[in-house]
Amino acid sequence: MAIDVLNRFPSVPIITGTKEKISVSDFKAKKQEIDGLSFEGILRQKTSGNGDLKISKHAGERLRQRNIDLSDNQWQRLETGVKKAELKGIRESLIMVDDVAFIVNVNSNTVITAVDDNDDKVFTNIDGAVIA
Repeated sequence: MAIDVLNRFPSVPIITGTKEKISVSDFKAKKQEIDGLSFEGILRQKTSGNGDLKISKHAGERLRQRNIDLSDNQWQRLETGVKKAELKGIRESLIMVDDVAFIVNVNSNTVITAVDDNDDKVFTNIDGAVIA
């Protein structure tokens, strides 16, 4: 968890999951609520209720064209990778699951495209990567 060096408290956006201004009492309550949780607990708390991971029309076409089939385990790892990217504040992420790379818009929880081992491996306009 990132620490605000000046105040020695976790930053407001990390604790609250928002960049909106909140009162000091709300901040302290939220901080106290998650202080004792493990990373997994925080991950679950931050991502619960965000909805299912979606696949864009373009990504669906790429998956079909490239004959990329994901097992349930691989899909779950992709979803976990998206959640980790969200916790780190990544907006456009490259997420690697075995030999398949996914570009995901984290804010909209949408897979934008998918690339397997046979394709070019140049990725642009991402601000983070997760190996899941």
